[in-house]
Amino acid sequence: MQNQNHNKERTAIAQMFDKIAWRYDFLNHFLSFNIDKRWRKKAVNELRSGKGRSGTSSSLNHHHQFEHILDVATGTADLALTIQKHLKPKHITGIDISEGMLAIGRQKIEKKGLEQQISLQYGDSEALPFNEQTFDAVTVAFGVRNFEHLEKGLIEMYRTLKNRGKVVILEFAIPKNRFIQPVFRFYFSRILPFLGRLVSKDAFAYNYLPDSVHSFPHGAEFKEIMEKCGFSEVKIKPLTFGIANIYTGIKL
Repeated sequence: MQNQNHNKERTAIAQMFDKIAWRYDFLNHFLSFNIDKRWRKKAVNELRSGKGRSGTSSSLNHHHQFEHILDVATGTADLALTIQKHLKPKHITGIDISEGMLAIGRQKIEKKGLEQQISLQYGDSEALPFNEQTFDAVTVAFGVRNFEHLEKGLIEMYRTLKNRGKVVILEFAIPKNRFIQPVFRFYFSRILPFLGRLVSKDAFAYNYLPDSVHSFPHGAEFKEIMEKCGFSEVKIKPLTFGIANIYTGIKL
């Protein structure tokens, strides 16, 4: 029964993203005033400052430690393409449960001639189709809050990560600043769903977004969950008044 419920939930989320896939990139950039692009670059910088297997810091520009990277909930491959542009690892594998989003991601990859460097495939974040210790790094941008069972997804990421490998998670948060928070809540709860509905013609998707952000355990609470799932040296880096956070952790 639990498995049936998981399949239903997963199918509903996949269908929602399939419906808005054609407008997803435009709305992401438009509704965030293009700040999301800067956030992804910052997430890549967190990979760049990763620790080597020996535990010493090293520049990834002239160190091949992150040859194989997994991008979970890759969507239209925005983060995968940003990683490829700045770090040039040997290969990036992106997985997602929305075939509609993956189709657009593949178009973007083909347009840039990067089919050899980035491959996208259907995959469930809570049952990753990879062996233990396969990847040097695992990344997620705006995807963990869509995991039905958060800990299960994090444990899977930990399992597929090599020892001394790094996880980088970029996710929305609710800012603590008493001036910024009401503005953020108003924009996220009223303006964003209205504009999203207008452009994507999907009412559910852009009501789901603020709901998923408000119910997500961000900040110290999420850090604790990451540690519980096995990650060490977990750090939080707030972005743009705390509207988003980058969480990093190491598999020791």
